[in-house]
Amino acid sequence: MSQENVRLVERAIAAINARDIEGYLACCTENVKLETPMAAVGGVYEGTAGIGRYFTDIEEAAPDFRIELDGVEEVDSQRVLAFMRTSSTGRASGIRLAGSSTNVYDLIDGKISHIRIFLDRQEALKAVGLEG
Repeated sequence: MSQENVRLVERAIAAINARDIEGYLACCTENVKLETPMAAVGGVYEGTAGIGRYFTDIEEAAPDFRIELDGVEEVDSQRVLAFMRTSSTGRASGIRLAGSSTNVYDLIDGKISHIRIFLDRQEALKAVGLEG
């Protein structure tokens, strides 16, 4: 399998850490959709305006938010899994937070079209048909 999709996801994550919205959007389709674990309470970001809101939300909630990749694997030519750790300090609370997630990236024509963030690795693997 090609490593182009893996590198695409790595560039997108680097853009988040750099707060480079243009760099992130360059990795995505125009109608990209980002679903966070908080989707039920406004955690879905759609299109370029939605991604702009995502970057604003990160900055407002935790300006030092960072993602460290533990691994990126291509499932097939249209899907990539990213295993990551996050760290941040709440702007209002000052509380330091750390966590992990597994993200599923769906691709169309070499661009990210849909990102699903899972806090449970098994759920992410099941979403791409790797766990039953």
